[in-house]
Amino acid sequence: MKQLTLIIHDNIKQDTADLLHNINQVQGFTFSRVEGHGVQSEKDIFLSSRDKVVGYTPRIRVDLLLKDKDVEPVLMALRNSDIGLKKHGIYWITAIEEYERL
Repeated sequence: MKQLTLIIHDNIKQDTADLLHNINQVQGFTFSRVEGHGVQSEKDIFLSSRDKVVGYTPRIRVDLLLKDKDVEPVLMALRNSDIGLKKHGIYWITAIEEYERL
């Protein structure tokens, strides 16, 4: 079992939800509001004047629990989407030792 974590801009939250709902391997996901700070390019289409002045950007963290074999197909669907993730979203994968509903 793996946890796929995405950090995306708030502007594409609904498009991301719609995309994830249409990927067979995704059984569910969690959205959390976060604020990001890092090296940001002037070419980032999502940066507002406020973001440039304040120094951090409103983001959404998306957490998905996936079977090991499902990680790559989900990443491919995300990479091939046209919702604005390319060069504007990041992800990481974490191994899950145990998962069970309470």
